[in-house]
Amino acid sequence: MIGRLVLVKHSHPHIEPDVPAAGWRLDDEGHARAVRLASRLRTFTARRIVTSIEPKAHETADIVGRELGLPVEPVRGLHEHDRNDGPFLGAEDFDRSVAMLFARPRELVFGNETAEQAARRFATAIDRALREETASDAIVVAHGTVISLFCSPADPLTLWKRLGLPSYVVLSLPARAILDVVDRV
Repeated sequence: MIGRLVLVKHSHPHIEPDVPAAGWRLDDEGHARAVRLASRLRTFTARRIVTSIEPKAHETADIVGRELGLPVEPVRGLHEHDRNDGPFLGAEDFDRSVAMLFARPRELVFGNETAEQAARRFATAIDRALREETASDAIVVAHGTVISLFCSPADPLTLWKRLGLPSYVVLSLPARAILDVVDRV
């Protein structure tokens, strides 16, 4: 039986304004931080790492997997809130848009899916991945918005603001109660 679910926010990407965020890859600092992340995750008893298909998450998982000697499995549905068709937003506008997404979860206010749709998709993918898990801990590398919606549906913005690049949230299972938030690695 699985004891803990470790939801990891990917490491630091190279931001390319002309490329949708779903296509961003890690920068050099992101690679170094992912190695440090692996040393922090060493205490968990996972047998594999499940990851979003987005490059920044997949690269984070690959580095952690290599460091820990664990296989990495990409899973559809773990990707970030779908906002690929929108323009690149500066930090202030982006923060405002995410806050509005969380404040109006049933409305399409930012991107191509509502917060409720993103949360439902992510939860379904997590449930699918956990059904196949046999270790006492499960590690999933994903993205800040969907992790925040999953872990803190009543107040996702507070958690979202805490999560650095990378960071992770540890949940008990099956209750999904937050046990720990490591907001900077």
